[in-house]
Amino acid sequence: MPNRLASEPSPYLQQHAANPVDWYPWGDEAFARARREDKPIFLSVGYSTCHWCHVMERESFENDAIASALNDSFVSVKVDREERPDVDRVYMRFVQRTTGAGGWPMSVWLTSDLKPFYGGTYFPPFARWGRPGFSDILRDVARAWSAERSRVTQSAESIMDRLSAVDTGFRPASASAEAALAAGVEQFQEAFDARGGGFGDAPKFPRPSELLFLLREHVRTGAGLPMVEASLHAMAAGGMRDHVGGGFHRYSVDAAWRVPHFEKMLYDQAQLVLAYLEGYQATGDGEFKSVALDTLAYVQGEMTAEEGGFLSAEDADSLPPGGESLEKREGAFYVWTLAELERLFGDDADVVRLRFGAEAEGNAPEDPHGEFARQNILYAARSIDDVARLSGRPADEVEVVLALARQTLHEARASRPRPCVDDKVLSGWNGLMVAAFARAARVLRSDDVAGSLLATAQAAARFVRGVMWDAGRGRLLRRYRAGQAAIDAYSEDYAFLVWGLLELFQADSDPDWLAWARTLQATQDDLFWDVQGGGWFATSGDDPSVLLRLKEGYDGAEPAASSVSVLNLLTLSQLTGDASAADRINATLERLGGLPARAAPMMMAALSASLLPRPQAVVVGRRDAADTQVMLAALARPYAPGLVLLCVEPGAHQARVAELLPWVADMRMLDDRATAYVCWAFVCQAPTTDLDVALQALTGAA
Repeated sequence: MPNRLASEPSPYLQQHAANPVDWYPWGDEAFARARREDKPIFLSVGYSTCHWCHVMERESFENDAIASALNDSFVSVKVDREERPDVDRVYMRFVQRTTGAGGWPMSVWLTSDLKPFYGGTYFPPFARWGRPGFSDILRDVARAWSAERSRVTQSAESIMDRLSAVDTGFRPASASAEAALAAGVEQFQEAFDARGGGFGDAPKFPRPSELLFLLREHVRTGAGLPMVEASLHAMAAGGMRDHVGGGFHRYSVDAAWRVPHFEKMLYDQAQLVLAYLEGYQATGDGEFKSVALDTLAYVQGEMTAEEGGFLSAEDADSLPPGGESLEKREGAFYVWTLAELERLFGDDADVVRLRFGAEAEGNAPEDPHGEFARQNILYAARSIDDVARLSGRPADEVEVVLALARQTLHEARASRPRPCVDDKVLSGWNGLMVAAFARAARVLRSDDVAGSLLATAQAAARFVRGVMWDAGRGRLLRRYRAGQAAIDAYSEDYAFLVWGLLELFQADSDPDWLAWARTLQATQDDLFWDVQGGGWFATSGDDPSVLLRLKEGYDGAEPAASSVSVLNLLTLSQLTGDASAADRINATLERLGGLPARAAPMMMAALSASLLPRPQAVVVGRRDAADTQVMLAALARPYAPGLVLLCVEPGAHQARVAELLPWVADMRMLDDRATAYVCWAFVCQAPTTDLDVALQALTGAA
């Protein structure tokens, strides 16, 4: 019989609905039972596409004996961390502080008043790999709760006191902004892997905020660009990128980006697109543009709902092809045997084998759990010229073979069982993806795909506004699934969505996006702004079941709300001249000093951006006219991360924009031609219809 999770909207909770564990969702019903029956709470936190969450479910939560132990001695609660990052954040802090590590699945034992006293991440069912067994832990915790209650509760009280006092890193800066930024670049230089790209050793995570920081410092000081180029090339060539279907997997388990953890997350696609687009602007390297477009095409094809919203993730695990096994395996959808490639490509198999590094025994340099024997993870093992030389075929012929090979591989893979898709729509992650599509439409305005990219961004923004914005309450909702929008949004959702809307306003010139962005920013400030300490809290503090109101200073897989909000306010202040925005920017940046750049690269990017030239460029012209489009495309192409670029069409559109931005009201076309105004602090240089003059005014200053 299904348990209580069967009626929950979360795909992750539904995955556990048939477990013999008597699961509860997070809420008063579970807490009341724990108090009534005087039992501790076992809290399990994960998400639907988490490989090791699936492993722990198969090994432990589907095990009748372990389920019986949980049901007898505990009240068991499941939380989807993507729906409830506020709950996850509190107990992850506990696990990290008490064990030195964190991750998912997260397993925490709580008193009936929700205070943690023991925790960890994945536990095997029985002791192995140097990890204690889950069954042993359940027995020991139950015994301690029964026989040593006072010690357990005292420990929980003490732990909560310490967690409440933990320094988030927001404290007054001890160095000048320039010194902090120089030290940040040096930190990345010391951690840079000159051989493999990226920073540090295995495992390697694609944290695009690191690259966005270095790109801004390149503009400001000339530093950092070689690290960015090497990292972008390495990630694009490695197995972490899906060379058949597009997009990127979550991270690489090895230092060479060869062996991925195969789940695909929406927030990674969005941030990586932005990094590749900025890399393209800064270097002119066409590969970076191609990777960005390829990733966006993947999101359009596989992670976009019919209604327009973007879906959250694709699983790492799937059933192996051929039906030989009913047990899902990580990466089964993505890997190939050499024999499969030879059957598919016949005389061209050597070209495919050489390009993608396929080997008879498999090509995974790291395979700790023996999952990839005789399996090949496709990666760009050799250049086109090297493949041509080794295969004895002309380079142009090799390019044709490989272009056709991708389509063949894609069609062959389509017959395999697909990984599950987490089809919930998260407002914040949608904001990130809207930002990526809108930025691509703006930067690549002259490309044929620009219209499709813009339409995708607009559709997603309309969906979020129509379904996830509670206009009556003036509140954003975090999650939509199966016709239901719920859960009041967190600070990060507001920050990410404002980012997307500001990018979209610059891409399509619709002032409604700017108006909504300003409303969302005001709401975020009202709900989350820390008046005493600067920065934005993660939560509003309205939910008493969330024991700590935390302010995130760490830019992880997703950047912190405070980091993105500073960047948003920089843009809003350029557009509106709002003095209060400058006050919040300064109050947050002044408390940057305790955060090393490796921990807070997006905040460092914001600090760098605050020191960059920040012009406004306005093109006044008919929006669909060729001369307007040419001028907008040319002004968007140079890498000027401090630039705000707008299009204003004389007449009704200009009047609507001027209601929000009065400084554009008097701008006019000259000689009935598209006219550029390059402005500084709302003081504009002489208008010009000469594109070269406009570019010189912009690039000479930026």
